[in-house]
Amino acid sequence: MKMSHQFGLTLRQAPSDAEVASHKLLVRAGFIRQLGAGIYSLMPLGKRSIDKIEDMMREEINAIGGQEIFMPVVHPADIWQETGRWYSIGDEMSRFQDKNGHDMVLAMTHEEVVTDLARREVQSYKQLPMLVYHIQTKWRDDPRPRAGLLRVREFTMKDSYSLDKDDAGLDQQYRAHYQAYFNIFRRAGIPIIAVKSDVGMMGGSMAHEYMYLTPAGEDTLVLCDECGYSANRQIARFQKPEPNKEKVADLEKVATPNTSTIGSLAELLGVPKSKTAKAVFMMAKFAEGEKQTEKFVFAVVRGDMDVNETKVINAIKAQELRPANEKEIAASGAVAGYASPIGLKDVLVVVDDLIPASANLVAGANESGFHLKNVNYGRDFEADIVADIVAAEEGFACPECGSPLRTSRGVEVGNIFKLGTRYSADMGATFLDENGKEQPIVMGSYGIGSGRLLACIAEDNNDVHGLMWPITTSPYHVHLLSLRGGEDKANVVYEELLAAGLEVLYDDRDESPGVKFNDADLIGIPMRVTVSERSLKEGGAELKLRKAQDKEIVALNELLVRIQTLKAELEAEIAATAASEIFRG
Repeated sequence: MKMSHQFGLTLRQAPSDAEVASHKLLVRAGFIRQLGAGIYSLMPLGKRSIDKIEDMMREEINAIGGQEIFMPVVHPADIWQETGRWYSIGDEMSRFQDKNGHDMVLAMTHEEVVTDLARREVQSYKQLPMLVYHIQTKWRDDPRPRAGLLRVREFTMKDSYSLDKDDAGLDQQYRAHYQAYFNIFRRAGIPIIAVKSDVGMMGGSMAHEYMYLTPAGEDTLVLCDECGYSANRQIARFQKPEPNKEKVADLEKVATPNTSTIGSLAELLGVPKSKTAKAVFMMAKFAEGEKQTEKFVFAVVRGDMDVNETKVINAIKAQELRPANEKEIAASGAVAGYASPIGLKDVLVVVDDLIPASANLVAGANESGFHLKNVNYGRDFEADIVADIVAAEEGFACPECGSPLRTSRGVEVGNIFKLGTRYSADMGATFLDENGKEQPIVMGSYGIGSGRLLACIAEDNNDVHGLMWPITTSPYHVHLLSLRGGEDKANVVYEELLAAGLEVLYDDRDESPGVKFNDADLIGIPMRVTVSERSLKEGGAELKLRKAQDKEIVALNELLVRIQTLKAELEAEIAATAASEIFRG
């Protein structure tokens, strides 16, 4: 491609709202352009890189038995109503009516559609297992799109769906995807870890997320360097301390003026935060058929720990949580800063499983300026639900080996879910087993966002001058620069490289050397070839790797072979990272 006709100019300045490197550089280098909040167009450079990423996905999923299909982006609402997700998913789902007044949905994901196909196409156990996939547009109306392609509203995903007759078959396909995803990410040129995660709106029994570690990430990961334990903080466990055994003491009301925080309370009474009970007020939304209800949730954890909202949602089986407002807190009978479940009615009380084991805690008296000493679970109050609802923190003990945990930020670039019969049972997607008995199809769902993966590659491969693409995902193999006095020879080199099957971006523009070199560094193609009067006098063309400082002069009659050799070496470097991953179920 000649840059004189390239659609998409490089820019000297990044967008004013760009915060992360990938957003700044992908816009400046002409890979993407923003249309609206969380909505982007792929320019020719970006489309070429995305196509390579998606071809890798096809190759790896085909290798484990995948069959490519293509499902619609607009769905009739009735299939989402069959599974209940029409009612349980909030404003992120975009609903509308067609001209005939039928309720419709813009696809967030395709579990309902593939299940509808399965119930039409699968009749017998003899047809199973099956694996189908597609690469298609999704729409999730995220209220806070940010960071370029890292968090968008419209995006493209490869999602695959496994169909099996039993859990053993699902286990096999799940593990096959577990490895295939590592293969895709390594070929793309970025380091990824897999962590256990919450199943969220997808449902099912197990999920893993594939995370690119970066400070730009919005997810917090909890990791153990000693044994390899890894989980999203949403579901991460840890070894909780064993409370000291104490004789249950009498309840005592004490004055605690101006102590509405755990820190000030512990300081006033001279007790550690671990001897206090922290109250957190939330409103939970529940789906009851086509109706939605809200309940006031009173969560209690030890004062030295924090509530994990995802664990609370899972414990009470709610759709979502939000902080309770002052009016709602007052209506419950609780007093903010001085609250406890003691004496409250018509509230859903959820306590962490450490609370029943912790004797003689300090808790609120539900009266401003007063607390209660020696509060004990069972004697003074009880909960509707006792569960692990505490967030894991840096330094807490690993649940597997007891070593200190660490936390890191990450971006989710892929996920895999064991759906089981979550969708097939609701939608009647069944098969006849060996005994002629009808059984629900056992399903799995597996997704990778190609745009987000592109952004993570850019985030991981850049320097102060611009992007530095791995050879496998670069839009072109070679960036050819023609400078004054080298135009004719550069044209010949361009045709020779194209004839040999190399992908070449040819800067034939009438621009200064500085502009051309800066644009080459910004775009970040792995190999740069410069043909100029100076290079020809020195014996040929100047060849430089984007990631290296050194340059070399290569005779024109040797240039093709040298470039092919370098390309093979760059590809071999990435191939050398391939490995079988240990599955951590």
